Amino acid sequence: MHLNPQDPAMLPSLFISHGSPMLALQPGASGPALARLAQQLPTPRAIVVVSAHWESRDLAVTSGARPDTWHDFAGFPAALYAVQYPAPGDPDLARRICERLQAAGLPAHPDAERPFDHGAWVPLSLMYPQAQIPLVQVSLPSHLGPTVQVRIGQALAGLREEGVLLIGSGSITHNLGELDWQAGPDKMAPWALAFRNWVVEKLQIDDSQALLDYRAQAPFAVRNHPSDEHLLPLFFALGAGGAFGVVHQGFALGALGMDIYRFD
Repeated sequence: MHLNPQDPAMLPSLFISHGSPMLALQPGASGPALARLAQQLPTPRAIVVVSAHWESRDLAVTSGARPDTWHDFAGFPAALYAVQYPAPGDPDLARRICERLQAAGLPAHPDAERPFDHGAWVPLSLMYPQAQIPLVQVSLPSHLGPTVQVRIGQALAGLREEGVLLIGSGSITHNLGELDWQAGPDKMAPWALAFRNWVVEKLQIDDSQALLDYRAQAPFAVRNHPSDEHLLPLFFALGAGGAFGVVHQGFALGALGMDIYRFD
């Protein structure tokens, strides 16, 4: 499943739990962790993101030269809607991504109209706030499950050798109906912690079969992910990368996992 890079400067793939859109304004502990990570990595020549917030029936790739910043949420403070992330697109990279996916038996098409959703721009606003690095998003055909996400990651893994940072943006736990809106950062729901720890254990021992079958094998899997679109980007990062490592761990609102992982 994994690429074994020989170049120590090769960029990893990342899985980022992006939390609430308010992360852009209230970064908590995750914001500094993301900023430190960006400082530690070689500067990417481009970034490719698979976000939980672009579910699709088929595979699509943003190909616009200047995609808009999409505030794809409601009920938040006006200051959040004023945030812009004017990163350029990269039509040539989008074309090559489509070609790589097609060669792997995963037909994809360009989408010149799609804006950047908050699963992409919120964490990147904390990592690369100048918004100068070209950004391309790949859609998430969530109905096809985790195995296809691994294949997509594998198909694009070679871009890491070209200085492209590959990111899966979702959440290690994501049951919005069971959040504790009064909880501080030290409160962790036992059922959310058990699931997070199981995933980390399986990643550490590279038990891909258990991970792919997580809905049957992981403790409290469906409680943590009533639908699985927020965990699927993890499988993209897994397929695209190598050895697993933890960058940051934590919870917000009692049960919203904010973990960040890297795959070198």
